[in-house]
Amino acid sequence: MAEIAVIGTSWGGLAALHQILGALPSSFHLPIVVVQHRHKDSGQLLPRVLQDDTRLNVCEVEDKTPIVGGNIYIAPANYHVLVERGHLSLSTEEPVAFSRPSIDVTFISAADAYREGAVGVVLTGANSDGARGLKRIADRGGLAVVQRPDTAESPVMPAAAERLVPTARVLTLAAIAELLASLAVGPVHARRTGT
Repeated sequence: MAEIAVIGTSWGGLAALHQILGALPSSFHLPIVVVQHRHKDSGQLLPRVLQDDTRLNVCEVEDKTPIVGGNIYIAPANYHVLVERGHLSLSTEEPVAFSRPSIDVTFISAADAYREGAVGVVLTGANSDGARGLKRIADRGGLAVVQRPDTAESPVMPAAAERLVPTARVLTLAAIAELLASLAVGPVHARRTGT
């Protein structure tokens, strides 16, 4: 049973996130952590822009942020986000594959914390960040999902993930939104998961 979704994207990601998040119903109760590559000085505009698309609550991750169902958590610029059981932590460790936040760092931590309860989604992007993390999610029994590379603004990232995780479900953005909605529709659980 899905307990948390982690979404990673880079080049072209804003449009992809608009489509997915905008299609989720207000009854959606899975927490989502979004890692979008962006410049370290990009500020806090991304959560505000994404909030316009969804009826769910969008917020930027702060250190030790509790994970609450129905919330969408955005990785802040220039920090890695670590998923722990029940909360999110921030790290200023070195960039991974030239990226901080790194999709791999977040995905690997989600896989280790939630195992078969983790859902990983790799979207459009121009490098291979996310592929190793998605493999960890699949290896731990979680659900691996990849945007169809031929539908991505930049196919490099989803193609790398598809190669490394051949068992991943490869879907259009509309189908990804439909899949996520099918995993988490019901009363919004405004509660902490764990302590």
